Amino acid sequence: MYISLPSILTLITSASSQEAVCKKTYTKPNIIYLMFDDLGYGDLGCYGQTQIETPNIDALAANGLRFTDMYTACPLSAPSRGAILTGMHMGHAQIRNNVNPYFDDIPDSLVSKYGDNSMFLNTYYEGQAPLQANTYTLGHMMKDNGYRTAMIGKWGLGGPRSEAIPNKMGFDYFYGFLCQQVAHVYYPHVMWENNQLVKTGNRLIIPGEEFPSSLDSLDARNYDCYSDKYYSPDLMFDKIQQFVAQNAQHPFFLMWTTTVPHSAVQAPKDEVQYYVDKLGDEAPITRPGMYYPCRYPHASYAAMITHIDRQVGQLVEQLKQMGIYDNTIIIVTSDNGPACNPNSPMEYFNSGGLFRCRKGWGKSSLHEGGIRMPFIVSWNNHIPAGTTDIMTSFTDLMPTFAELTGTKAPKGDGISFAPTLKGKKKQKKHPYLYWEFPGGKGWIAVRMGLWKGICKKVHEGNSRMELFHLGTDPQELHDISTRHPDIVKKMWTIVKKEHLDSQAPWPKFNTKPHYPNEK
Repeated sequence: MYISLPSILTLITSASSQEAVCKKTYTKPNIIYLMFDDLGYGDLGCYGQTQIETPNIDALAANGLRFTDMYTACPLSAPSRGAILTGMHMGHAQIRNNVNPYFDDIPDSLVSKYGDNSMFLNTYYEGQAPLQANTYTLGHMMKDNGYRTAMIGKWGLGGPRSEAIPNKMGFDYFYGFLCQQVAHVYYPHVMWENNQLVKTGNRLIIPGEEFPSSLDSLDARNYDCYSDKYYSPDLMFDKIQQFVAQNAQHPFFLMWTTTVPHSAVQAPKDEVQYYVDKLGDEAPITRPGMYYPCRYPHASYAAMITHIDRQVGQLVEQLKQMGIYDNTIIIVTSDNGPACNPNSPMEYFNSGGLFRCRKGWGKSSLHEGGIRMPFIVSWNNHIPAGTTDIMTSFTDLMPTFAELTGTKAPKGDGISFAPTLKGKKKQKKHPYLYWEFPGGKGWIAVRMGLWKGICKKVHEGNSRMELFHLGTDPQELHDISTRHPDIVKKMWTIVKKEHLDSQAPWPKFNTKPHYPNEK
């Protein structure tokens, strides 16, 4: 189990003694936004998971509002995060896919040996396609509203060479990974604190090598070389507790963008062993692709999620000790659906939950398993406990936070769901939601009420939209488009209305050739 540092406890004790002052200093609610990385709709106990233990998050759900129909704006990391920060869906967003604009700068000799993992050797190669300079973000909005702002975890919206690092995008404090390529090792040798690279005390362990054939793959000790002393979720959580303690008398906005449970799967030994004892023995991963070999992939995946759940419990206790729990909104969600690779046992844990759970139906797809997110909002004594099926999107976060904190959001694609959180009956709703995704041969999707339309292989010229009724077919198994051509036609009208060509230099996505009768 994770143990806080003595310095953190000192800060907590000091802040706790000032409880009365904290309550009188401000009335705006704090917001803590915990976003997992590749967590599936079915990976939490409160969403039906039976093997992975998440009691602290489940308690937040029991005390708050659990959304059944919250959607990410994109089934992939960088564009999903960009949509949260700008309030724009994928038809209007700057960033619509994961792109590494600096890959061509990497010497061929390194690429031939390490591939994308060459970035571990030099921070000059780090970073994804950046947000445009001076983009007004959710961080700016909260900061302009008098909040202290922090992002601790994964950024993925611009590398150290760009103008799109967190400190230039509205965040007073940043600790974690700027580049999502290097974020997915859990014993990193360096991390970023604001615009400074800091050593963690771990050695550099470049992923991507197969397990040596000369070693016994069933001996867990032979996997020790892939881990080290300092676990990145713990390094991040230290900073989270410090930030909360130091800002307890001031409204704060904290984005906790953990890398868990994104591959590679790694967790502290004792926590992995707990799940080995619970789940039983399993086959190791010896050919991990771009990640690390792993003796117990299922147990490690479960241990990672439970590790963060324990930290959630510790953070809630910290807030209570400081007297600010009742004035803090806590949100738990994921950036996109679960991955499908040897490191991510999505089928074993049925990570897709209610939705089809297999390769091609989770992350990087516009099926429900790729874009329907777990989403929990807890605000003690302010939000009625229960469940809501209001159709919402990550683009709604900016206007929602604006309404909850008494400010105005910039124009975007979202609708505030603050009335729903407050238990009010009058709530403006989306008539539809729109997605486009240039990855995986190109996807388009529309949800209109309980109707869901999907057009795949757009880059190959396909213009046939499949149609599903999510009320009777949440797994999207029965295409009924030929029976409802009028609905399909309405959806293509929405596609035409919502798509604007991206001005960014990275891969384009053109829907126009695929409008029926307009070829």
